[in-house]
Amino acid sequence: MKNELKVYDKYSQKLLKSLPMASEAEVENVMVLSESAFTLERKRSAGERYNRLEKIIQLYQSRKKEFAQLISAEAGKPIGYANAEADRVLATLVWALEESRRVGGEVVPMDFNHGMGLSAMTQRFPIGPIIAISPFNFPLNLAIHKIAPALACGCSIVVKPSPFAPLSILKFEELCREAQVPQGLFQVVLCDNQLAEKMVRDDRFKMLSFTGSPTVGWMLKNIAGKKKVILELGGNAAVIVDETADINKAAAQVATGAFLYSGQICISTQRVFVVESVFEDFQKKLLENVAKLKVGDPSDQMTTIGPLIDRVHLNRIQSWVEEATAAGAKILCGGEIIDSDKNLYAATVLTNVPRDQKVCREEAFGPIVVIEPVVDFEQAIKLANDSSFGLQAGVFSHDLNRMKKAHSELEVGAVIMNGVPGYRIDHMPYGGVKDSGLGREGPRYVIEEMTEPRLLVF
Repeated sequence: MKNELKVYDKYSQKLLKSLPMASEAEVENVMVLSESAFTLERKRSAGERYNRLEKIIQLYQSRKKEFAQLISAEAGKPIGYANAEADRVLATLVWALEESRRVGGEVVPMDFNHGMGLSAMTQRFPIGPIIAISPFNFPLNLAIHKIAPALACGCSIVVKPSPFAPLSILKFEELCREAQVPQGLFQVVLCDNQLAEKMVRDDRFKMLSFTGSPTVGWMLKNIAGKKKVILELGGNAAVIVDETADINKAAAQVATGAFLYSGQICISTQRVFVVESVFEDFQKKLLENVAKLKVGDPSDQMTTIGPLIDRVHLNRIQSWVEEATAAGAKILCGGEIIDSDKNLYAATVLTNVPRDQKVCREEAFGPIVVIEPVVDFEQAIKLANDSSFGLQAGVFSHDLNRMKKAHSELEVGAVIMNGVPGYRIDHMPYGGVKDSGLGREGPRYVIEEMTEPRLLVF
């Protein structure tokens, strides 16, 4: 009898669906189909790929609300935020559609020295089948960031979704079949980690695109062999607030940036460094804003903080907070489980936290933010960089020189001025440094990774 994957509503704990897990033979068949599909796809025109993506977009637009409701149920995401993800999926698809007509090359100057009388040009060609592994927290959009560029540039792709939230991407696979995407060009496979690792090792795949935890991501890179690798991993994003900042704006944005979707966002605000002359004012206003956030049922349009993805993470968050308080941290609000049956944890603001604590050093991926006073802007940058991660950072300041300094010195993939690190529009070059990953996402940038330039001299 085949193993089954049971997918639950993350708030009600109601069973949504039981799904069969792929066997080793079925995974092998997936890889064979992906390779044969690429052999055919690489010969098709950009016009054919454009028309196919256009059909996918038309079908998706008519069902966007259904996808949002499914995302909310399977990922426990507040429905307002799930609607935003569904909108972002459409945007990602449209940007990939536009980029499908721009997969070109360049003219290389040759007519001098030993190249006199010659011309040269490059053209970008798809590299081959892609293996992609996507996470639970944006179960559709972060998978689309891999699928849409592949379909735009001529690569076949196999996606292994998170076992917590595979339903929306399976629904999208059905939509692609309806759009007459050729067999094997895009496949979703539900399998155990051992079979997933087998695919990552397999030389038939020419690239690995992984979004998830740093521990798993770097391990997969080590076993990926010679294939290209893009890693979009975790972070413990920092915000800096100086004395020139709009404190009301900073406090309101940090409250949302730290606690939206219970902090289960890799660019969720986790550490905040505030110049000491405005620290008390910021703390007061932050707590006022946090108190207004609604915790509970993600199907409620007013909910900001829904359930954590499962009991293991609920218990982990509680353990980390207890460890921090035992080491001297002060809880300004929260610090407790609200409902263990529904995996709800209170929005928690901590201060006076020793920097060696997990809530400072690791990725919390939960409703926790640490706020600390600093002497000046320079100390804030130093503390923000005191991390093994480097995804995005937010800086609240009206000082132009400090903006330049932050951009120059913060060890991150992006600096968001007068905004929180969670700001992302899907065409941006998105990615991090240090333990936060390798490469950049955004359709244009992923297509560059999924293609290789080939030179012609004539």
